[in-house]
Amino acid sequence: MEIEKILATFGIEKTNNGASTGSEWISTKGETINSYSPVDGSLIASVTAAEEADYERVIAKASEAYKVWRTKPAPLRGEVIRQLAEKLREVKEPLGELVSYEMGKSLQEGLGEVQEMIDICDFAVGLSRQLYGLTMHSERPGHRMYEQYHPIGIVGIISAFNFPVAVWNWNTALAWVCGDVCVWKPSEKTPLTALACQQITKEVFEANDVPEGVSGLVIGGADIGKLMSNDTRVPLVSATGSTRMGKSVSAAVGARLGTSLLELGGNNAIIITPSADLKMVVPGAVFGAVGTAGQRCTSTRRLIIHASVYDKVRDALVNAYKQLRIGDPLDQNNHVGPLIDTDAVDMYLKAIEAAKAEGGNVVVEGGVLEGPGYESGCYVKPAIVEAENSFAIVQHETFAPILYLTKYEGTVEDAIAIQNNVPQGLSSAIMTASLQESEKFLSYAGSDCGIANVNIGTSGAEIGGAFGGEKETGGGRESGSDAWKVYMRRQTNTINYTDSLPLAQGIKFDL
Repeated sequence: MEIEKILATFGIEKTNNGASTGSEWISTKGETINSYSPVDGSLIASVTAAEEADYERVIAKASEAYKVWRTKPAPLRGEVIRQLAEKLREVKEPLGELVSYEMGKSLQEGLGEVQEMIDICDFAVGLSRQLYGLTMHSERPGHRMYEQYHPIGIVGIISAFNFPVAVWNWNTALAWVCGDVCVWKPSEKTPLTALACQQITKEVFEANDVPEGVSGLVIGGADIGKLMSNDTRVPLVSATGSTRMGKSVSAAVGARLGTSLLELGGNNAIIITPSADLKMVVPGAVFGAVGTAGQRCTSTRRLIIHASVYDKVRDALVNAYKQLRIGDPLDQNNHVGPLIDTDAVDMYLKAIEAAKAEGGNVVVEGGVLEGPGYESGCYVKPAIVEAENSFAIVQHETFAPILYLTKYEGTVEDAIAIQNNVPQGLSSAIMTASLQESEKFLSYAGSDCGIANVNIGTSGAEIGGAFGGEKETGGGRESGSDAWKVYMRRQTNTINYTDSLPLAQGIKFDL
């Protein structure tokens, strides 16, 4: 991979400004954010962080742009997004490579993330002609009552490092089609992919005379997130990240009666029943646990295995882990790449030690890899630990490739109770050949997660369905289905086409 050529494709230099109104790059003077690749430890490029004055300029321009953008017909907005999808198809390979190199996920996953962007754009294009309201019958004669949806204004987007481009586009494609404008604060751990997305969008938007400010970018630390969360000019803040971060955002946005769309931590489990097909269990569990080096919010953290098949499943997993290849994620022969940085490595090591201290039995040893190819210090061995679901460390999400095995006795209801007994509620799955077990898992008394799968793993989601979870995962929904409604405000309208004024509920008010 020629990183210099890829950076040049997106106009990224060795030092870059960290704020943009869409057409103009603002000369920022904040702290320097260096982007080091976890793949080889190299400094890729630097970004000068935005400060409060830069944020104010971007928000002011977004406010102006909204007044114009909301007047454009939704299908016209959809046409712009269609062209954005075409541009993403053109740059899929270099953008996917940049995602992989800056974040550390495999090249296939990097390319897949760009494909998600393309898919959500395609979804949004169709949506631009389907922003439906409802018509209801009025109880008053000669009256018509209906609902319609209007754009809400500025959508603030706070995204995480693990999906540095797709989650941004999940929000923007829908928000733009709905008539909103967007201001993005990406993770300071992956600023370069944000610069690339801004340049791609700038090219398409300028070709279509989209008002400057519809796509804003503000790169910085937690201070920028706090400004956005407390800003009454931003009616919706969509935040993806840790539960701790989400609670902070939710409190600030809620205090001003704004709306927050939260996609937070996951502590995802697969229930493995006696009838489960091992040929499906092993690849589903292994990919879920080690894909993106365990740094997906939907990564498989726990396997809840019936006692009758426990030893068989455990031994099959141990054998599969022996075959994992760990190394440069741009080499498609490797299964597992690096963690994002050495801080993540420290958390991984502490989690394994905590599990041991609580009585966990390590069946696949972890550890940090050293030597040629591992110079960044971010490569670790995926680990498997036998542990009780009640362990404090199991109750928390560790963003690393650690898989906990828990044995259950009795019925599928017992397994579901174990699965649900964590604070998070994002993704879940069951492996079974029993129709009864699968239906119980999907019922109102089954999985309490926002995503519940049968005979597939917890990791990975199609854009056609709404994505999100419950409990400490935040309750938000992004991507498909009717997730578009969060980006709009609902309005109920009643029209009286008579020459009298009857009141509802038969109330009389005669003058």
